[in-house]
Amino acid sequence: MFQERIDAGIKIEPKDEMPEEYRKTLIRQISQHAHSEIVGQLPEGNWITRAPTLKRKAILLAKVQDEAGHGLYLYGAAETLGVSREQMVEDLLAGKSKYSSVFNYPTLTWADIGAIGWLVDGAAIINQIPLCRCSYGPYARAMVRICKEETFHNRQGFEIMLTLCRGTPEQRAMAQDALNRWWWPSVMMHGPSDAESKHTAQSMQWKIKLFSNDELRQKFVDQIAPQAEYLGLKIPDPQLRWNAERGHYDFGPIDWDEFYNVIRGNGPCNRERLQARIEAHERGAWVRDAAAAYAKKHAKG
Repeated sequence: MFQERIDAGIKIEPKDEMPEEYRKTLIRQISQHAHSEIVGQLPEGNWITRAPTLKRKAILLAKVQDEAGHGLYLYGAAETLGVSREQMVEDLLAGKSKYSSVFNYPTLTWADIGAIGWLVDGAAIINQIPLCRCSYGPYARAMVRICKEETFHNRQGFEIMLTLCRGTPEQRAMAQDALNRWWWPSVMMHGPSDAESKHTAQSMQWKIKLFSNDELRQKFVDQIAPQAEYLGLKIPDPQLRWNAERGHYDFGPIDWDEFYNVIRGNGPCNRERLQARIEAHERGAWVRDAAAAYAKKHAKG
């Protein structure tokens, strides 16, 4: 039986017999993952020419290029299930296929690039490392290389935040502002709560997923909380605290209304209150201001 092979840890390959629902579930998940990698280039791509130094530009360019490659690997894995790349892209453009809602948020400052690498890519790694052991062979093998590169992206983001936190008061404030805006979207990246998730139970039975959404979310919070403390930044959650009895961090409730509003294109990133800051981003003002403050500080030295 198919489930017996899954339970025995045998990888399912493209020519193996599989239930139609297993195939459809994989196409849905892998295509959404591929779309997220491609769409994820857009918020960071805006900063390639605005990064503060030539070294930063080159690193960011390499990262954006990596994301394109990840999309390529994943579209290729999905194609082994009998769906064409053209169809997947058409479904994305028609709104039939989703991508991660976190990429609907704008990158308003250079610190946002750090926050994306640290938080968004950090959340992605938590989600993706177990996929290296998922039941479908082509997906699992693609994820091995993707996770290695995402680890580089995560370290790059943390290093940006560390540099800002060790810089001028303006740069530290920029880092804190980015954390304030990206924290909850990153926590929500792990998807709906287990009680509301439509696909988790079946995906875990088929070992497409190895951990539930809430388990992955807890791993993420446990990883990031001490890192924020090391940076000297404050996570914008007054309920965040270490629970020695559980051996985990407790954290506040998620605003699921915002989660679904963002998916529908009506989240805080779309509201007029951010218009002035979006315009500042388009002018590149935040980059120039930070660079000027840095130059002023070091000129005195």
